[in-house]
Amino acid sequence: MTAFTPRRAATAVLAAALLAPLAACGSDGDGDGGKAKTAGGTKLTVLAAASLTDVFAEAGKAYEKSHPGTEVVFSFAGSQELAAQVKQGAPADVLTTADTRTMDDLRADTGKPTVIARNRLVIATGEGNPKKVGALKDLADPKLKVVLAASEVPVGRYSKQVLDRQHLTVKPVSQEANVRAVLSKVELGEADAGIVYRTDAAGAPGKVDAVDIPDAENAIASYPAATLKESQHADAAAEFVRWLSTAPAQKILRDGGFQKP
Repeated sequence: MTAFTPRRAATAVLAAALLAPLAACGSDGDGDGGKAKTAGGTKLTVLAAASLTDVFAEAGKAYEKSHPGTEVVFSFAGSQELAAQVKQGAPADVLTTADTRTMDDLRADTGKPTVIARNRLVIATGEGNPKKVGALKDLADPKLKVVLAASEVPVGRYSKQVLDRQHLTVKPVSQEANVRAVLSKVELGEADAGIVYRTDAAGAPGKVDAVDIPDAENAIASYPAATLKESQHADAAAEFVRWLSTAPAQKILRDGGFQKP
């Protein structure tokens, strides 16, 4: 019998907390293998990486317009939080993560994933870059308040990769649960700099500056999307994943700063 350690107890509590919002917004599916409907049509619940927040809000509107009768509801969080929701049986239909590793770990719970976009890292600083951060090496300055995502989060893992390759030791003042939390710390002046995706920094004009990281030092983030096997809207979920690779959806992603798959 597996011991119920304090760590397992904490994990269970976290999972329960993550499931609560979805339970409230989930559809009243009848388990008919893809034909479950809400009162007004089909409601798709899409679990999506936090860095997709802005672009998916626009994509969802476009999808609903081209697919009358379908409502798309998003739940945004760090990919590791989304994985916890899936493993706990969250009532959702589609999953999109900010890395292939998290998706691969869920292969028993998803359909075949499709990479829909890619992204790169930048260093976010306060508006005007008051600390004159110019490169990754500057983040190792102990006088600089740097915030990173936790290592369990895709952007945190990517950040560690690029820093390790440059043999840099950075001691962050905090480690956040998703990339939007990192960006918020910089926006609020609680940190001098942080590593985020290029799209996140671009989505905060007038609040942060973005310092480019050279390609040779950077990491490429891949965003796979997949249906969830427990979806009560199997056909509609598959259609949404397919649509994400179409020209209209790809234009929205490009306009949002994401790179081609």
